[in-house]
Amino acid sequence: MPRHEFRPGRLILGTVMLATAVLFAGDAADEWQTPWYVVIPLLCGGLGLAGLASWVAYEVRRRRRDASQASADSSGVPASTSGSHAIR
Repeated sequence: MPRHEFRPGRLILGTVMLATAVLFAGDAADEWQTPWYVVIPLLCGGLGLAGLASWVAYEVRRRRRDASQASADSSGVPASTSGSHAIR
C-alpha cells in the first residue's frame, strides 16, 4: 500500500513552474531571450491543466471508494432484523 495517494495536479503544476524558472534562468544568464509576457499563458495553462487533472483524479478516487463501500455493505442481513428494533 502506498504511503500517500498520487496527486497528478501537483505534478503538472510543479513541472510548469520548473519550466518557467528554467526559461527565466536562461534569460538571466543571457543564453536566450524570453519575453516577460510568456509567463502569463504558461502559468494560466498550467493551472488549468493541473486543476483538470486534480478533478479527474478526485472523481476516480471517489468512484473507487463508493464502489468498494457498496460491495462491503452487503452482508446479507437486513438492517431491520438486527439490533433493538427487531420485531418480536
